[in-house]
Amino acid sequence: MTRLDELTIRSLGVIDDARVPIGRGFTAITGETGAGKTMVVQALALLRGERADAGVIRAGSERAAVQGVWIVDDAEAAEVVEDAGGTIDDGELILGRALSRTPDGAARSRAQAGGAAVPAGLLRELADRLVAVHGQADQQRLRSPEAQADALDRAAGAGLAAALVEYRREHQAWRAADEAARALRDAHDARAAEALEIRERLEELEAADPQPGEQDALAALAHRLEHAEGLRLQLAEAHAALSNDDDAPDAVTLAGHARRLVERASGDDAALAGALDLLVQADALLQEASSSLVQALDDLERPERSLDEVQERRAALAALERRLARPLDEALEAAPQEALRLVELEGDDAELERLAADADARHAAALALADRLSALRTAAAARLEEAVGAELRALAMPSARLVVEVAQVDALGPAGRDRVTMLLAPHPGADPRPIQKGASGGELSRIMLAIEVALADDSVPTMVFDEVDAGVGGAAAIEIGRRLARLAERCQVIVVTHLAQVAAFAAHHVRVEKGTDGRITASQVGTVEGDARLAELARMLSGTASETAIAHARELLVDAHDTDAPAADIRPGVG
Repeated sequence: MTRLDELTIRSLGVIDDARVPIGRGFTAITGETGAGKTMVVQALALLRGERADAGVIRAGSERAAVQGVWIVDDAEAAEVVEDAGGTIDDGELILGRALSRTPDGAARSRAQAGGAAVPAGLLRELADRLVAVHGQADQQRLRSPEAQADALDRAAGAGLAAALVEYRREHQAWRAADEAARALRDAHDARAAEALEIRERLEELEAADPQPGEQDALAALAHRLEHAEGLRLQLAEAHAALSNDDDAPDAVTLAGHARRLVERASGDDAALAGALDLLVQADALLQEASSSLVQALDDLERPERSLDEVQERRAALAALERRLARPLDEALEAAPQEALRLVELEGDDAELERLAADADARHAAALALADRLSALRTAAAARLEEAVGAELRALAMPSARLVVEVAQVDALGPAGRDRVTMLLAPHPGADPRPIQKGASGGELSRIMLAIEVALADDSVPTMVFDEVDAGVGGAAAIEIGRRLARLAERCQVIVVTHLAQVAAFAAHHVRVEKGTDGRITASQVGTVEGDARLAELARMLSGTASETAIAHARELLVDAHDTDAPAADIRPGVG
């Protein structure tokens, strides 16, 4: 069976250097207050990959180290180690964690598994398979609705775990769809305003129908019309110089006469061919220029648009440009993209309807799965009540009854819609009260232990209990010890305790003893047997190793290991 074989602790808290042997079955760890018992639990916490704190490094030291040796027959745990580059020799797995102080007072951590450097996360993965730690914090946590719900879910077993995975997937999909619909709905007004603005802008552009470069063309036309009279005189004079009906020579006539003369002369001198070509071109160009001037004069006489019309159009385009707050040419260029954006914005209603329908469908699916979770939890609650009740009777609470209520609420949460409440009826006829209100510290300790025992299975081979007997004494303490011993028949149990009645039931007893030379305080750790164990139990009972206390301790040991003593069987779980 997989089990913890030993712990080595160096410079952790008050422990300088210690080797803690851990036996099979039930091991009790005892010692005076402040001796460092909890450092054993702290060492296990470090080996479980929990957060490292420089405050646990021993005063005067810069480094602390813990090492645990496990005897492992878990093939999956071995595979995890080997995949990380570590080895398991002859079924022996060594896990290690080293802490050092950084200059700023923080802790630097290094972890090892099977001789290979690994991240602390790998230790956490292994810890889930190797060891479970339950401490006083867990007792207090049991007062919270979340911890009570977790305990019930553990009781419900693999069926609920699988259903919970399916529910969380659907719940997440519903939340995403609902958020998308809400975001679109929240932005709807802004998007509607944007659509209206774009629509009005495009409608104005369409109504005005400006053309690219039109404003420049209109400016030029307005300038020409404003100077029409002067242009007319200048063009008429220019046309007369080119071609007129008077007897005065004009450019076209003179150029034509020169062309004809050179044409005749070129028959006698071939070198004049080039001059003739130029004169032919000049004659044609002059005639074309004359025609253009005639057309320009005609346009001035009969313009297609009056100056008033041109100025009115220019004013209308200028006003449009001011309203658009951008040059018209830019507005024209952007219009196709704005038209596409308008189509997108106007599709909001359809998209919102689609998203809302999707969210409703997802919510209905999540609600159905939540109802399935509720049914599984309700069935598990009845089984857990029965199992814990049996354990409480064995823990000196014969009339106590645990009630596990599963009530549905309206809102869907990450784990469904159930509110789980654990209530305790301490005796027949008493109304059940929530354990966070009605249970004393001792009762809470026993309830937690009863739940842990009821839910115990073979998935975690080592269970550590850190002073779960706080607030308990007398017969109740004896029953807790007996129950832990029965649990140790199925798995390895390590208990940090201050009660002799509990420690007496252990198969192995480890004592943490504090010493000082006046300058340095350090704790030693070692196994106690025989008379040494009697003396330690006597100290725990009365503070001294008097003959009376020794006799009481011997009586405790005899009673604890009397195989004929009655004890109910440990239930294998209720999931």
